[in-house]
Amino acid sequence: VADVAGVAGGTAVAYFGHRLEVELKGDGSPVTRADREAEQVARDWIEARFPCDGIWGEEFGQTRPGAHRRWFLDPVDGTRSFVKGVPLWGTLIAVVEGDEVLAGAIAFPATGEVLAAARGEGAWRNGVRLRVSQVDALAQATLVSTDLAHRDAPDRGARWRALAEQATVMRTWGDCFGYRMVATGDAEAMTDMKLNPWDAAPVMVVVEEAGGVCFDWQGAHDWRGAHGLIACNAALAVSIRAALVPQGGRT
Repeated sequence: VADVAGVAGGTAVAYFGHRLEVELKGDGSPVTRADREAEQVARDWIEARFPCDGIWGEEFGQTRPGAHRRWFLDPVDGTRSFVKGVPLWGTLIAVVEGDEVLAGAIAFPATGEVLAAARGEGAWRNGVRLRVSQVDALAQATLVSTDLAHRDAPDRGARWRALAEQATVMRTWGDCFGYRMVATGDAEAMTDMKLNPWDAAPVMVVVEEAGGVCFDWQGAHDWRGAHGLIACNAALAVSIRAALVPQGGRT
């Protein structure tokens, strides 16, 4: 997964810092030539090596959706950052067999980092083992999120802001970079209100193999991302879950 993430990210970064035509997709999210070319390169890489595997990418949909093993691709996670010249975007890859995420990678081509993890094998950044932080007090915690306002989920947003008031730092270093911060121990929690499988699966395995905990806004462990994602260190997992997931798991 690290190899294909690096190949796709290398394609995207060639466009980084250059003026690009930005189109809006049906859901209102932006897409550029860099997104499409990077995903196509990743698809070609997978097809050449694993021709029986399924592929599900953000830009070109599903290939062989019934395959037992599938690859999930997000060529440029954080396209809004990408087109503005902010280097906190990444390339996400995950391999899922049945309902189990086997491995995932997050490449940050603009900063030269690649985070990769496999179940039971740990998480690594450029060959160095990753560990989440040991911070166990909210008053010392750094919390990050993709959207500070949480306009699409005001009830969840209110709970997040109440939690953030107890922390020492709250920032919107969002998209996959926020999960990178949890996995590296630079932040204690990260959240998104809603994700797609190609967003959630890669970051979950990286955070968990670094010793972190992941659950959605209903309290479930679900890599599909329909109910968002909360990733945190293990030391604060109980208190963060209690603050953000209502009793009974309903939001």
